[in-house]
Amino acid sequence: MTVSSLKNKFIETLDSIYPKEEINSFFYLLIAHFLQLKRVDIALNPNLEIANDTSLLFTDALNKLKNEIPIQYIIGETEFFGLPFSVDKNTLIPRPETEELVEWIISETKLINQNSKLKILDIGTGSGCIAISLAKNLKNVEVWALDVSKEAIKIAKQNAKLNNVNIHFINADILTLKSLPQQFDIIVSNPPYVRMLEKQEIKNNVLKNEPHLALFVSDENPLLFYDKIADLALKNLNKNGVLFFEINQYLGSKTIETLKNKGFTNIELRKDIFGNDRMIKTIL
Repeated sequence: MTVSSLKNKFIETLDSIYPKEEINSFFYLLIAHFLQLKRVDIALNPNLEIANDTSLLFTDALNKLKNEIPIQYIIGETEFFGLPFSVDKNTLIPRPETEELVEWIISETKLINQNSKLKILDIGTGSGCIAISLAKNLKNVEVWALDVSKEAIKIAKQNAKLNNVNIHFINADILTLKSLPQQFDIIVSNPPYVRMLEKQEIKNNVLKNEPHLALFVSDENPLLFYDKIADLALKNLNKNGVLFFEINQYLGSKTIETLKNKGFTNIELRKDIFGNDRMIKTIL
């Protein structure tokens, strides 16, 4: 089979499920993953023959895409903030909106006059994308990362090693902790925040594959994690410490109200690139 005929097969098979641009993206990601070739290489040599054993890999990937398994899980990796990350069914696939949160934290942290190492905690770290990106892009910081899932911690540790950063990992359920292990200057969290009533808005490739533990909260208490993390921050943030959250776009006002009621001040709400309320910064 040639590369050109394989591409046509992808388009014919997936045309009723995904937009054409997305199918092309899948195809070239798999070409890079299985053949270590770039898009320009294929353009210059469209009749390149693919060996039978490699064709089987593409066929398997095509069947998985047909069943709406995310491409990141198929190849086992993704990119976040310009860094490589391993991902699997135990971790959420990092989103561009979370990159915006990381960029905000980095820009704010660089403004701080540091006399000693800043201590940063990422709660609900998943793949470790936030913690590792901060450790990679900030000087003179110590970074901790907490998650309830042992399997997620395992992947996050692999990603820390992959990106050559030192992270202190904590396997714990944030909802049952009485206090954090020490004081921090910055606490950041992208906790579960999708309400059950919003399930119909979630695409099948997410709904059927990504860990629900890291996605969903009850309709009755959607700010459960924000409430708990804010309480812990009151105890474990240093003076003038900063708390960052990624939030549910529909619950910006309620999240701000929760933080105000707990005594947080200088609360700033920011929109993401899509114009949705997506992140909050507040100072203790």
